Formats: sequence, structure tokens, C-alpha cells
Amino acid sequence: MQVKIVNKSKNELPAYSTKLSAGMDLRANLDVPVTLKPLQRALVPTGLFIELPVGYEAQVRPRSGLALKKGITVLNTPGTIDADYRGEIGVILINLSQEDFVIENGERICQMVIASHETVEWDLVEVLEETERGAGGFGHTGKN
Repeated sequence: MQVKIVNKSKNELPAYSTKLSAGMDLRANLDVPVTLKPLQRALVPTGLFIELPVGYEAQVRPRSGLALKKGITVLNTPGTIDADYRGEIGVILINLSQEDFVIENGERICQMVIASHETVEWDLVEVLEETERGAGGFGHTGKN
């Protein structure tokens, strides 16, 4: 699948780390480093603009290493980039640790997964089919 991309950063294009990776790392595009204090959030620019085909979205997700080691995650996980969006990809990061975290230009800040999706057309009815589960949710099954 080919996707058009404009790169206004000085960073390399997103790429898969391994042959079977689902996500590509996105990098911060900063003129000066940004310090995230504990519980502080910031919109971090990437310098990337994409044109996705109809029926696809890009999902922005945390990097597991940053989350585990530094407490840095994507606030609106997963962030969604729609096929008709043409603006710069920005990433909302939050520092959930108790220490300051400095984001440097070119740092890998999240990963992006391109995924297909369906467009729903609602079928308004008065009653839904019954199932064994019914309306049970939020731990209703009692199974661990």
C-alpha cells in the first residue's frame, strides 16, 4: 500500500523496525527541547502530513518502552487520523511519572499504525436479538 506523505521535518520518514512490525515510530519535530513535568501534557509536532486512502485511518499509540521506562504515554490513545485530514500530525503526550521528561528533536515519541475501517449505516429497530450474555457487562460474567 502506498500513502502520500509530506515531511517538513529533518527526521527520516516513519519506518517499520522489523519485517512483521505493525507500527512505525514517529519522531518529534522541535526547534528546542520540550520539558514535560509530572502530569503535564503537550501537543508535540512531527512535521509529517499524510494522505490516507478512503477506508483507512492512522492510529497513534504509545511506545511501550517510553511508557514502561519513563511513564510517557499518548493521552488520547489511540489517537485517530482520518483519511480526510491534511494537517500536521501532532501527538498529545503526557508525563505520568514523578520526574521531568525532556523531549528532544528527532526523539521517537509514539508509533503509528495504518488500519482499514468500515463505515456504518445504522439500521434502526425496536428490539435486538437475544443472546446468552444479554445486557451483562463490566465483569458481569464473573470469570477471572
